[in-house]
Amino acid sequence: MSPSLVAKRKVWLTYNNLRVCGSGVSMTTRPRMVGGVTAHKINKTITLYVNESAAAPQVHGQARPLLLLLPWLGSRPQGMAKYRDIYFKAGFDVLIVETKVSWFLWPRWGLEYGAQVLEILESDKFSSRPLLVHAFSIGGYTFTQLLVHMSQDQQRYQRLMQRVKGQIYDSLVYGSLDHMAVGLGKTMFPQFVGLVRQLSLLYFWMFKRHTADQFESDIAVFRNSPVMAPALFFFCQNDPLCDAEYLEQLIEHWRDRGVQVEGRKWKKSVHACHLREHPQEYLSALEHFLSSLSLTSLRAKL
Repeated sequence: MSPSLVAKRKVWLTYNNLRVCGSGVSMTTRPRMVGGVTAHKINKTITLYVNESAAAPQVHGQARPLLLLLPWLGSRPQGMAKYRDIYFKAGFDVLIVETKVSWFLWPRWGLEYGAQVLEILESDKFSSRPLLVHAFSIGGYTFTQLLVHMSQDQQRYQRLMQRVKGQIYDSLVYGSLDHMAVGLGKTMFPQFVGLVRQLSLLYFWMFKRHTADQFESDIAVFRNSPVMAPALFFFCQNDPLCDAEYLEQLIEHWRDRGVQVEGRKWKKSVHACHLREHPQEYLSALEHFLSSLSLTSLRAKL
């Protein structure tokens, strides 16, 4: 069997676990309810969380909004729970889309995963939902794979792009290839950061056409994203995984394109831990941003 047929078969087998009559989404396991929250496992890396214990504070005439939450690499459920709870209070259901390191190391697999996520978002279960994106660290890379598909066929994905009402990026891995290599080491093998960095850069050099060149292409897509919804960036000057100067240039570029962008920068903080390090400032910026989107009738402070 040719490599292309193997890839297509692999994608189809994954899709087959997600689809009902070609348009719906099925769950691979029975829903679990804990503390009034029901977890619907769609597949190994995608889970829908619904707060059953409280009525959603919805805007009249609008479907309940859905948060697309893309965690950092190696995140733990308890780490994501505090963000889930914030959005439950704001009236969202939460779809967590995790990232595997293999999808980053071999971008073509990440692109296939992006296509799967898009199909889920377009399924009957979610097709009427307004969307908010909140991506942490490498989760921004995963969302970029969705943007690549959107940019290649904007007519097909026009309605989906319009459903995205806001986008939040926390500790986006942005800058040179070296930043990506350092990030990989700090996330996967923090005790061997230097070695992992060198091996990663060697790997990117050996498979340049399939990795480094693709990363450059993805960054270009992100800079000129087809999604023009308002954006909020959380970042700090001492983050080794993000070049703050480059990110500020990106923010200005988006503003020049007509995107409404807010940024919250700290001189010192911790990668993907800004909520822990600066809780009041983080929640204040997030609450102000959500209020500006008018996605929910926000009744309680976050």
